Amino acid sequence: MEVERVQALAYGGLRELPAQFIRPAHERPENSKAIEGVTVPVISLSLPHDLLVHEIFKACNEWGFFLITDHGISPALIEELKEVGQKFFRLPQGEKEKYANDHAAGKFEGYGTKMTKNHEEKVEWIDYYFHIMSPPSKVNYEIWPQNPPSYRKVTEEYDKELSKVTDRLLELLSEGLGLEGKVLKSCLGGEKIEVEMKINMYPPCPQPELALGVEPHTDMSALTLLVPNDVAGLQVWKDENWVAVDYVPNAIFVHVGDQIEILSNGKYKSVLHRSLVNKERMRMSWAVFYVPPHETSIGPLPDLVDDQNPAKFSTKTYAEFRYRKFNKIPQ
Repeated sequence: MEVERVQALAYGGLRELPAQFIRPAHERPENSKAIEGVTVPVISLSLPHDLLVHEIFKACNEWGFFLITDHGISPALIEELKEVGQKFFRLPQGEKEKYANDHAAGKFEGYGTKMTKNHEEKVEWIDYYFHIMSPPSKVNYEIWPQNPPSYRKVTEEYDKELSKVTDRLLELLSEGLGLEGKVLKSCLGGEKIEVEMKINMYPPCPQPELALGVEPHTDMSALTLLVPNDVAGLQVWKDENWVAVDYVPNAIFVHVGDQIEILSNGKYKSVLHRSLVNKERMRMSWAVFYVPPHETSIGPLPDLVDDQNPAKFSTKTYAEFRYRKFNKIPQ
């Protein structure tokens, strides 16, 4: 079945949104604007160690989200990552379709657009490209873009550098819980942790006040590390209000995901967030998800459970968790 791509719609002279993209009134950005005067935490990884542990614990406990600066990844590498992703989405449509995914056939990696399951469900204003970056045993290079030719080299280098940052964050998060630094990574599968890349492409939208790029959700991952282009749109939920996240050059956005919330027994929050779209400009983001192997059992860590703090979550495999969340079965 031929899929109607959002990018093709947007650049085809569309003046009004098709009905399937128009959100219910209570979900529309025009009726749920972000609160002003509140800013998300921005944390420099160059802070003294004890202060860094404290600041990250506070951000994860109160927000489930923060930005990091001074992370050690070259601004030039981040720009290269963005450039190769942008070049892919500028390819002729027929070239992109060679990498099309097919959820019905169990093919989740590749070029995609969210489809509706029924007529009542609304569609997000987004096309994307999704693939696994590591471990090597899970990587299928046939599904990685061959054009631009530098895509693989740049993406593998970014994966290597970002994994160093993620390892450090997991150590800091462990210490914030009063645990040894290696605990969280070990519980998530150690070197078998799966790293997934999703390039989100939100084309200009003729009626952005009626649409969403991505609807409100929490990430199934342990952590999500994201870099955007300079078009704002990400919002996070805090104290019953949406808070807009400003663009900070070369900063990395860190989302606490569901698996860290479960392991921490709720001390760290999985952040609810959504993405808005822009009338004049394309918005893009490069999200990297760190997830445990499917067979890994995830539950509250025993050291964080006692009579005063009973377990808030049941223990289940990551595969079962994914299945229940995808199918909207109560956890």
